[in-house]
Amino acid sequence: MPLSEHEQRLLDEMERNLYQNDADFVANISQTPRRKPAYRAIVLGVLIAVVGVGALIAGVTIRQPLVGILGFVLMFAGVLLAITPGRRRKDEAVFEEPLGGAHPAGGQGRPKSQKNSADFMNRLGERWDKRQDGER
Repeated sequence: MPLSEHEQRLLDEMERNLYQNDADFVANISQTPRRKPAYRAIVLGVLIAVVGVGALIAGVTIRQPLVGILGFVLMFAGVLLAITPGRRRKDEAVFEEPLGGAHPAGGQGRPKSQKNSADFMNRLGERWDKRQDGER
């Protein structure tokens, strides 16, 4: 069901306001480097946590508080190891904008991540328009 003119205008106004009000947030998010998850640390952390749960249950079963406490500490350490983000490698590049506000490469427009974001939004807009016109 297509949108009425009033609804389309409201949607366009909301979109403009979003871009104006959250432009800094969008720019910060797009510049944040993405890292691959440290699968080895996650698996090791889960294994340690499972051993800790087992030790905790065993300590309660045999009524030995020291074994239960050790199991809890292992479980806690395993969970921390699994959820802690991995360290950034030295060869990973981090985009940092100079303090003067100038863009890298001599101030030639927006950074690549923002250009890709704008292209993506344009493609989404074109696809939306096609759907509204009844095309696939």
